[in-house]
Amino acid sequence: MDTFNRIIRTVDDFVWGLPLIVLILSCGILLTFRLRGVQFRKLGLALRYMVTEEEGAKGEVSGFAALCTALSATIGTGNIVGVATAIAAGGPGALLWMEIAALFGMATKYAEGLLAVKYRQADAQGHMLGGPFYYIEKGMGRKWRPLGKIFAVFALLAGLMGIGTITQINGITSAATAFFDPEKAHTLSLFGQEYTYAQIISGAVVTIFAALIIIGGIKRIASAAEIIVPAMVVIYVGCCLLMIFLHLNEIPAALKTIVESAFGLRAVGGGVLGAVFASVQSGVARGIFSNEAGLGSAPIAAAAAKTNSPVRQGLVSMTGTFIDTIVVCTMTGLTIIMSGCLEADPTLEGVEITTAAFQYGLPFPHRVSAFLLMLCLIFFAFTTILGWNYYSERCLSYLTGSRKRIAVIYRWLYILAVFAGPYLAVEAVWNLADIFNGLMALPNIIALMALSGVVAKETKAYFASLPQK
Repeated sequence: MDTFNRIIRTVDDFVWGLPLIVLILSCGILLTFRLRGVQFRKLGLALRYMVTEEEGAKGEVSGFAALCTALSATIGTGNIVGVATAIAAGGPGALLWMEIAALFGMATKYAEGLLAVKYRQADAQGHMLGGPFYYIEKGMGRKWRPLGKIFAVFALLAGLMGIGTITQINGITSAATAFFDPEKAHTLSLFGQEYTYAQIISGAVVTIFAALIIIGGIKRIASAAEIIVPAMVVIYVGCCLLMIFLHLNEIPAALKTIVESAFGLRAVGGGVLGAVFASVQSGVARGIFSNEAGLGSAPIAAAAAKTNSPVRQGLVSMTGTFIDTIVVCTMTGLTIIMSGCLEADPTLEGVEITTAAFQYGLPFPHRVSAFLLMLCLIFFAFTTILGWNYYSERCLSYLTGSRKRIAVIYRWLYILAVFAGPYLAVEAVWNLADIFNGLMALPNIIALMALSGVVAKETKAYFASLPQK
């Protein structure tokens, strides 16, 4: 197993090396300039569009429901566990690089949402299909169809074996174990390993509830997301804001630590460049894992939105990155850094880090703080499981055609992967998720750069048509 973990880690380091990081950031920067900073100029309009309906629009679900479906997939363990692992691996500065990547990533997510609606199509059952595979094939031309298929294959694997199933259920069961049996005193031997009862029971319960919703398809997933996502964001951000308010005097020191770490000012001697690269790599990789800007996943949900305007949905889509990273991840990172829990105990990992931060910052007994975090993580991860099932099913439909029998078989395979997730190694799981993320991002980024002119033209025409105030 150690050899396998080393191989996976090596592949992960190669995939998420400097070239891919530069490519993703360059795409966001290119789009920011070509769109004249649309993510900054039109953020207020985007937030209004997020909560208002477009009359007479075509699609399967409301724009808000499509956003919630996308957010259900993006707001997950990456916001709680991913931020913690990024800070543990790259230092506090990883949070700053995560936010910088997100600011440019908002332009990327805008372009993804726009292109998804512009090039979407209806299948035989009337379902709206769209995403990178369609804007690659229809926007760049049929000769580029193999690139669309490459994206679909890696996105399918990401959903089935990485970001959609195993990492999420691992986060849930780890949180349940940390709360109900932190000493791991009550265990059962399975597959030659010891697992806690909390781990086994929570994994089984989540699998059952996921199955009940997943079998119902996109409309049931969207209905669940519309209720769960806003509630969980309000509860989690509320807890983080309370911690920050109670420790306002610690904010300046935390911000100083973040900036110094981001630019290697806390490193010693010749380790400055290494420290900066570790910070950038951890921040960008975990940031993209969290908000998925550039991955090409969110436009699959955006394509189902009831809208007649690609630009309008692009604006709604970019609010997902704002909410996910600029709001939720920033809250998580600040609470972790202010608590100093990693300096006090460097052996902490994953959800243990955020749990320690909550216990430090909230004015409740430690058990209550740990319970609140566990509850948030469970709902965050659960909705990600649902959202990524939809994403990966759309990829399967593109690869095999909209065949109901194949879709049903895949849903059960997906549910089986959720069930098996708690029994797989955590480190290998996160690294596998990173690898699939990087491999699916590559064809999507190529398409976004190639179609940036289309995005710019659509954007200019749309805003020129709006009544001038």
